[in-house]
Amino acid sequence: MKTKIALLVVTATLLSTLAYAHHSFAALYDEKATVKVEGKIVQFSFRSPHSFVAVEAPDTDGKTQRWAVTWASPAQLVRAGVTRDFFKAGDHVIITGNPGRNPDDHLVRMVTLARPADGFKWGGREGERVD
Repeated sequence: MKTKIALLVVTATLLSTLAYAHHSFAALYDEKATVKVEGKIVQFSFRSPHSFVAVEAPDTDGKTQRWAVTWASPAQLVRAGVTRDFFKAGDHVIITGNPGRNPDDHLVRMVTLARPADGFKWGGREGERVD
């Protein structure tokens, strides 16, 4: 009986650690820094647990890079009116967010997104955050 309880405790501890690690954005992103990415959408992946936007935009040296931007879950996005077909390749967007810890990776954790063509904005309102 004690062995079963010990095994249960170890399993629960491992599972909770894995769940916490999944949401440890601080390990991948610099949450104290902000970067602005302005460019064209190349791809929009509407999937769980996080959606992603790939954007071609210049880096700080002016060289065009492909940025991988982590966004919210599909459930959060649907509440904001975003669907699988909401973005098209070539849409001009302005994104602010937390940069990846390795600048060469061109990763961003989204904080805000704006699509000037139609005035769509995401971020800053209740329920609009990447978590």
